[in-house]
Amino acid sequence: MKLTTAQALVRWLSVQRTELLDGTEAPLFPAVFAIFGHGNVLGLGTALAEHADRLPVWRGHNEQGMALAAVGLAKATHRRQVGVATSSIGPGALNMVTAAGVAHANRLPLLLLPGDTFANRAPDPVLQQVEHFGDPTATVNDAFRAVSRYFDRIARAEQLIATLPQVARVLTDPADCGPVTLALPQDVQAEAYDFPDALFEPRVHRLLRPRPDLRRLADAAEAVRRSSRLLLVLGGGVRCSGATRPALELAERHGIPVTETTAGRTLVPHDHPLHAGPLGITGSFSANALAAEADLVLAVGTRLQDFTTASWSLFAPDLRLVTINTAGFDAVKHGALAVVADAAEGLTELDALLEGWRVAPEWTGRASAERARWDAYIDGLRKPDGGTPTYAQVVGAVNDASGPHDYVMTASGGLPGELIGGWRTVSAPDAPTEPTMDVEYGFSCMGYELAGAWGAAMARAVTHPDGVVTTLLGDGSYLMLNSELFSAAFAGHGFVAVVCDNDGYAVIDRLQRGQGGAAFNNMYADCRSTLAQPPRVDFAAHAAALGCAVLPVHDLDALPAAYGKAREHARAGRPAVVVIGTRPASWTEAGAWWEVGVPEVSDRPGIADARRALDEAKPRQIRYLPS
Repeated sequence: MKLTTAQALVRWLSVQRTELLDGTEAPLFPAVFAIFGHGNVLGLGTALAEHADRLPVWRGHNEQGMALAAVGLAKATHRRQVGVATSSIGPGALNMVTAAGVAHANRLPLLLLPGDTFANRAPDPVLQQVEHFGDPTATVNDAFRAVSRYFDRIARAEQLIATLPQVARVLTDPADCGPVTLALPQDVQAEAYDFPDALFEPRVHRLLRPRPDLRRLADAAEAVRRSSRLLLVLGGGVRCSGATRPALELAERHGIPVTETTAGRTLVPHDHPLHAGPLGITGSFSANALAAEADLVLAVGTRLQDFTTASWSLFAPDLRLVTINTAGFDAVKHGALAVVADAAEGLTELDALLEGWRVAPEWTGRASAERARWDAYIDGLRKPDGGTPTYAQVVGAVNDASGPHDYVMTASGGLPGELIGGWRTVSAPDAPTEPTMDVEYGFSCMGYELAGAWGAAMARAVTHPDGVVTTLLGDGSYLMLNSELFSAAFAGHGFVAVVCDNDGYAVIDRLQRGQGGAAFNNMYADCRSTLAQPPRVDFAAHAAALGCAVLPVHDLDALPAAYGKAREHARAGRPAVVVIGTRPASWTEAGAWWEVGVPEVSDRPGIADARRALDEAKPRQIRYLPS
């Protein structure tokens, strides 16, 4: 059939299908987020209008924001569906680079379709074109190469025939999953070609489940059998594989304590007797205590980021590490005995080789004993004290009011530590192992909280219509990117945003002063202004102007009722913003070290002390584990 490049691309997108976590079939590309300009409105815009009944298009108001919404959609569907974002050329395209970084760091699928300059170069230089004196083939879209798993610039219409199978492969492959960028020159978008009908036949993409190499699996089983203090660490790959059940079955059969990474949070029911709590700097001292004593860690579906490993200082120097991961790149890190496999398949086959083996009985009991200490600590932090509310108290109030089908999010500042460490998973009898949290702490992108919530609300309105998406964020993240509040309000996608106003970038102020630095340029009180009384933001008025329901809260006692009303607005399809002032210097402490760049030379005694502490801690850092 004779179609333009844009028509062929859109027709192909509209017939791709996927299998969701529950086994049902759905569109692989359920939504397109678009801001049109001269670089995409006539080619791609016309094609999208022709297929609007099969490929819904939602208007964004900031290119980064709408692309982050697409990322939030992918995370909420556990990588089974992919959001698409398209922009014009130049500034609109570059605005999406940060969102590509978020998707890349978090191993999430995202399809970006930025417009590009003319391939024929006849009208050069065109509006919004950046000219590269030494390379006329380069455009600003080449900036996407560093944050794309697959990049292509479509210079001829027929190139789609070769590139679209690669697009589908990368977006659905559990090992290579990440952002795909197809740069579309605006003249090529409009050019036609006789495409083969077979290109547009419907196709269902099902999760690939590679099985482990049997020899490597046997080596892993032998290493496990030699262990008496094994710790099972579950990461985001367990979530995407839907492998929580085989993970818990393995743990229960062999008495293994279980902990979660940031991306793996809410996989394990909070009150499970083998649940030791979340791991790492923003985790819990209960899980960290077990990590320090473990003789072997079985890390499943995790890339073992520094916040999970406390910059590789959590573990004993003679620790053995076994990994199960679909991505060989992640599996072999730090000298691990690597089993390259799908999490569910790898766990199931490993379990079959461990018949009759269990960890030491006293080690099994440590999980619930240590977590009880952590729970008591969190209970103390949540208890009202009559003062300005703390993050922990706000998280506790939201947690207490949330149900098993609800979904909670954050990304940056101090709230990831509060949510990762302090949230207690609410499990449903009908889906006891479905994850319900998105903490974007791979790229930790300020502004993801609101934009990502739009995409998550869109996705979960289909899969969990009785649940509510709640995102927690600070005043800094709200100011960084809030335009998609209006996008969600206009589109009718409701969620709750709890804005914690602590008058600045409090967590970075904590880091700055905690390492001996002077308070500088983080809290508003420490920022330069020519005014005696600089203004502050009225977040409630601002959110109301963007079409949101607004519920200002002045103390902790009023929060449960306000949050309850906000949930009602969200269920009715309207974003609701709860604004509450919070204490800037009260934190949940997991008792773990983090390596940061403390200056070697400074006139400040505090910085010199912090540098000495860093130098003393570095020898405890594991660089490569013994085999």
